[in-house]
Amino acid sequence: MAGVKVGRWILALLLTLHVGIATAFGHPPASAVATAHPMATEAALDILDAGGNAFDAAITATAVLAVVEPYSSGIGGGGFYLIHQAKNNRDLMIDARETAPLAAHRDLYLDEQGEVIPMLSMDGVLAAGIPGIPAALAHLAEHYGALPLSRSLEPAIRAAREGFAVTSHYRRLAGFRLDSMLMDPETTRIFLHEKQVPPEGHVIRQPELADTLEKLAERGRAGFYQGEIADRLIKEIQQAGGIWSHEDLEQYRVIEREPLRARFGEFELISAPPPSSGGVALIQILNILNGYPLGEMDKVDRSHLIIEAMRRAYRDRAQYLGDSDFVEVPIKRLTSRDYAAGLRASIHPEKATPSAALAPVPTEPEGVHTTHFSILDRDGNYVAATLSINYPFGAAMTVPGTGVLLNNEMDDFSIKPGHPNAYGLVGAEANAIAPGKRPLSSMSPSFLRSDDQVAILGTPGGSRIITMVLHGLLAAMEGEPVTQWVSGPRFHHQYLPDTLFVEPDAFDEAELARLSEKGHHVEQVSPYGNMQAVHWNKHRNQVSAASDPRGEGLALVRE
Repeated sequence: MAGVKVGRWILALLLTLHVGIATAFGHPPASAVATAHPMATEAALDILDAGGNAFDAAITATAVLAVVEPYSSGIGGGGFYLIHQAKNNRDLMIDARETAPLAAHRDLYLDEQGEVIPMLSMDGVLAAGIPGIPAALAHLAEHYGALPLSRSLEPAIRAAREGFAVTSHYRRLAGFRLDSMLMDPETTRIFLHEKQVPPEGHVIRQPELADTLEKLAERGRAGFYQGEIADRLIKEIQQAGGIWSHEDLEQYRVIEREPLRARFGEFELISAPPPSSGGVALIQILNILNGYPLGEMDKVDRSHLIIEAMRRAYRDRAQYLGDSDFVEVPIKRLTSRDYAAGLRASIHPEKATPSAALAPVPTEPEGVHTTHFSILDRDGNYVAATLSINYPFGAAMTVPGTGVLLNNEMDDFSIKPGHPNAYGLVGAEANAIAPGKRPLSSMSPSFLRSDDQVAILGTPGGSRIITMVLHGLLAAMEGEPVTQWVSGPRFHHQYLPDTLFVEPDAFDEAELARLSEKGHHVEQVSPYGNMQAVHWNKHRNQVSAASDPRGEGLALVRE
């Protein structure tokens, strides 16, 4: 018996050493993909099985989502790719955010009296910034992928030609934007059926988009930003009254940026820097909360403090945040613990601070529909990517002959200080329109790491993205399973309007009454968000993934 026990002990020791070595060298036991659509998840996993890495799978997921989620993202849009490269233990963000056309100016959407022209920044050619996604796909393939761009784009090209079936989610968003879509004949032809929202199961085919993706596959970024596709884009957009030029396309470049980092106990947060406001706001909120014993508090008192931290971070977002290549953003001050301590001191533990009592900021909203995916490969590379065309179906204009559905990300600029955007967000001069500038975003792809785990997460949701990611991060820090990160009930405050938005199951009646007694103006809203997350538990050497039950996505782990 003693020999058997020693043998088992040796076996256990060897298994422990094996797990330790695998963890030390960054090799998880499985790959995982979580995206907002089953076709994208399955295609990305197939690319991993074909010898691709997480970055190739990111190309595939992006391109397939561009085909099957025209209400959320597309090659006519932009986004942020937060990536971790295992071989050199490097994190970076690939900024593929759209840029303002060179002919754009501060008062682009104002009339002669200085008033905002309704919907001009939302529908049609003037609403569109210069797309970044095609450049990002070429950049990922050239610098980080293991496969040719043409191979990674094959599933999307096939999906565009063969089509995808309309779902209830597609129908709901097409119904929401139906009037705007009907204003453009090409959008009507491709994405509607007999000028109505297509029935469930109706197949949407996009042969022109397939041709454009093939040009990108053959020539890389030149296939989109130069040559036949570029000529067609400029001709059609200018004929429709737009201000894009060949110079806009030729000058567009993705930017590699250093992510923002902060430590909270055993955890390190890695998140998006400007022109995303996500990393700054998340660090600011967590720094404020770091001074409270949240784990010892009851739900309402704890939530009250979280809400007050949200309020202050969104107030600073409105005043200070913008494209750091154009304006000075005081990142170091906003993310410092001393600054957070000052904000914490202004929070009353029993009373809500009216937003009007904080230093006033002239403030603008930001697009609700967006998409996110999270990917981990067996080599320990991982990606969190949040992509968007802003509002559902973007500018609701498709460029004839290209299949490119234009974004309406120009609405994410501060069109006029103090005037709210489509998402109710306001902005100051830091986010004013300027030629070549990138609009401020709430997209917050993030990693949360400790010695024994990696969390990869993000979500769409416009102005609510930051607080959704916050809820996910808090759940991860508290040891909740990945399914809870994506499905837990949510609440949100964004400084203005001075309203606490809550999902139906976030609080019971007694809890809502207590929040109201503290001075919070509560408004119940429909469930929102579509978080996609992957978790690598290094201690157990296990990989798990989850897709938000509010959406129609799919998360898969493949050993």
